[in-house]
Amino acid sequence: MVRQSRRCSRSGCAQPAGATLTYVYAESTAVVGPLATFSEPHSYDLCEFHAQRLTVPRGWEVVRHEIDVDDVGPTGDDLLALADAVREAARPEPPRDPADDGRGTRRGHLRVLPDLS
Repeated sequence: MVRQSRRCSRSGCAQPAGATLTYVYAESTAVVGPLATFSEPHSYDLCEFHAQRLTVPRGWEVVRHEIDVDDVGPTGDDLLALADAVREAARPEPPRDPADDGRGTRRGHLRVLPDLS
């Protein structure tokens, strides 16, 4: 079952896409995994047939991530984690410490220090 309406990128194939193919040229690797949420310019949507029968040039490696066709979407835990992240991002920043000389940038409870080299 494919929830997306995208089609296989292979010429002449009208099957619905079920996987995404991405190349890592620096490592001579092709990665086939679950269908990406969005169509990206440097990745290819493949139907299940073409995803399983993918061949790569000699010397290349294929990394296959398991595709769960029974995946029904986010779980309750996923939605709670998303809600927590939204609440955290919406919190106002605490008032700035007057003793802070401004040489560092605050990111929540962390401080990014300037490069001292």
